[in-house]
Amino acid sequence: MGVTKTEIFTEQQNRMADLAKAFSHPARVAILQLLIARKSCVCGDLVDELELAQATVSQHLKELKRIGIIQGEINPPRVCYCINPVVWSEAQAAFGTLLEAYTLTTSCCR
Repeated sequence: MGVTKTEIFTEQQNRMADLAKAFSHPARVAILQLLIARKSCVCGDLVDELELAQATVSQHLKELKRIGIIQGEINPPRVCYCINPVVWSEAQAAFGTLLEAYTLTTSCCR
């Protein structure tokens, strides 16, 4: 397997790619949707809601937390998660700027 040459890209490009990972799997999208819908911390019931194995949900939560798009609070035996508003705003700005850079009137293929 080849090594990703992240060092040839800007810090902004690498961060944007990292943020995109949060949305790159349907389970992570479902987790984010649940957290948004609840507008509060969600604890262990994510497994019940998603009908996925505990290990699978934990792995996705770990990745979302690594990216920073969610934050968690550990109060044994519970861990609660919610959207990290600072990183969510960062993602909105990054993807908004990228998506707005292309105008629908621009077309190279007809």
